[in-house]
Amino acid sequence: MLDVEFTQASDCGRVRDHNEDYLGYVVPEAPAQVRSHGWLFALADGVGGEEQGEIASRTAVETLIAGFRRAASGEPHLALLPRLVRAANTKVVETGMASRPGGATISTTVVTCALRYDRAVVSHVGDSRCYLIRHGRAEIITRDHTVANEQLGLGLISQREADEAETNHVLSRSLGSGLFVNVETREHQVLAGDLLLLCSDGLHNSVRPQEIADIVAHASDLDRAVRSLVDVANRKDGSDNVSVQLIRVRNVERIGMYRGRPYKLA
Repeated sequence: MLDVEFTQASDCGRVRDHNEDYLGYVVPEAPAQVRSHGWLFALADGVGGEEQGEIASRTAVETLIAGFRRAASGEPHLALLPRLVRAANTKVVETGMASRPGGATISTTVVTCALRYDRAVVSHVGDSRCYLIRHGRAEIITRDHTVANEQLGLGLISQREADEAETNHVLSRSLGSGLFVNVETREHQVLAGDLLLLCSDGLHNSVRPQEIADIVAHASDLDRAVRSLVDVANRKDGSDNVSVQLIRVRNVERIGMYRGRPYKLA
């Protein structure tokens, strides 16, 4: 049966006086829910410069968590997660409109990961990331939704130009910026010993993937790993909030699918 352990941390950084990031998770309450629902992790980063970013991020995560808990038993995560992210977008828009006379635009990034059997499904909007750490290497399994990265994908600029562009940190999409949002969702097989790391840009803007993998590998436990990551991000930069969720897969249940139904593999 799938078994995971996890920890998380969020820090204001060295410059800002408040935290616009928000984290949340759902843990199965009984063994049967490990198979019927699984685990959910979510991280949101209120968009800098927007009003009430902390309200947007909290609204998004709380909407995801509530929706995941209400989900039908066995609902496929590939369909469930994007539906929940779209519902979170609607809730963020509504919350902004109700926040004052005439309404306001509040927005946030979000990255969320659901785990069940031997699969991780990741949905995201914006530039908060998910990494898969395996055999000492950290692979980015999300795609930053920034203007520069979209131009890179279209072949309009090179990787070097994208890295140096002023639009490298300008979001091309976020929750709350419109009634409709394009949610990117992918499924990944996970193995025993894998780690998944969700983070805001306060971490990945200052700590490179291999450095993340090395810090995690040399930490004695997950709590120390997360504290070290936050400390390094603050020491290298510290200009933004830093949030991290770190999940270790201790055991998996290998499954196949037949006509939309899972069956156990030997």
